[in-house]
Amino acid sequence: MNVLKGRTAWAGFAAGAVLLFAVAPALLSDFRLGLLAKYLCMAMVAVGICLAWGRGGLLTLGQGVFFGLGGYAMAMHLKLADAGPGNLPDFMQLYGTATELPWWWRPFANPVFALAATVLLPMAVAALLGLFIFRRRVRGAYFAILSQALAAAFAIWLVGQQATTGGTNGLTDIQGFFGYALDDPVNQRMVYLVIAAALLVLIAVARQLIHSRYGELLVAVRDSEERVRFLGYDPANVKLVAYVVAAGMAGLAGALFVPAVGIISPALIGIVPSIEFVIGAAVGGRASLVGAVLGAIAVAWAKTALSEEFPAGWTYFQGLLFIVALAFLPGGLASLAKTVRRRRATAPDKAPVVTVGEAA
Repeated sequence: MNVLKGRTAWAGFAAGAVLLFAVAPALLSDFRLGLLAKYLCMAMVAVGICLAWGRGGLLTLGQGVFFGLGGYAMAMHLKLADAGPGNLPDFMQLYGTATELPWWWRPFANPVFALAATVLLPMAVAALLGLFIFRRRVRGAYFAILSQALAAAFAIWLVGQQATTGGTNGLTDIQGFFGYALDDPVNQRMVYLVIAAALLVLIAVARQLIHSRYGELLVAVRDSEERVRFLGYDPANVKLVAYVVAAGMAGLAGALFVPAVGIISPALIGIVPSIEFVIGAAVGGRASLVGAVLGAIAVAWAKTALSEEFPAGWTYFQGLLFIVALAFLPGGLASLAKTVRRRRATAPDKAPVVTVGEAA
């Protein structure tokens, strides 16, 4: 059975690679391919949510923070590269409040530091927060509220630092990506391929964790934390690993989102985006990697398509979608077939119909 599951997983992985690397670039225009690259970044966040929430029961409503940390780390380097050595980024010159580069911007001029920071900085922040939260045995709704409050605080801080973070506008008009001009369609396709490859790598990493001994321990902590503690394991450390890994995945997604879209701003990392990340995973199926990925892509696509037609009503529809998914299909669309089979199996058999003639 395990061999069969492994072969099925590899077949699905290969099919996904063919769709992402061959079919999509061949069928989609440059504009549509750019939109797909954006959606794949959302799917990368959903992979981490599947690990932390779907397997570990950690309702992470603050993934926008880690997405933003990775995005700003990447955008800061790209803005410095666009400005050239010794020059200030354009928005600092525009506001005229800075005469020299802030000290905490300077390390991001180094591409190696910037690339490492896109993943390690979100993971470090998650580790500090996780140690504080999980050691105090904060869980359930309280954990979700704390993570959401963190997203709100981070977005407010960014808005207030207009001279160094761009304020409400964020870091915009990014022209290059490590020497490649982003206005060139060929380079945009290269960015898409990098994002697609990164998504497949994250799916492989998450699957390995889920099907490992650690994955079984994570499920055990989710279902019976006190029993796991009695067996000699520290549930705080188990949950911390899932939280930190999910943060690193969100940070990488934010970093790749920047060259795909050319902008990062507080509007993309606050409470609403954090909830949107969770909605995508919930609708597709938070316990299924494939379901979470496809759900995130579908919800992101629906937001783009429907918000153009119903700009005032899309947010309400999105909230209703989340409520319906949790109330009537907790396992998401990925569990639909299993739910139908279970209900059919538990449905009472109908009594045979006997005609009057047969009874006589």
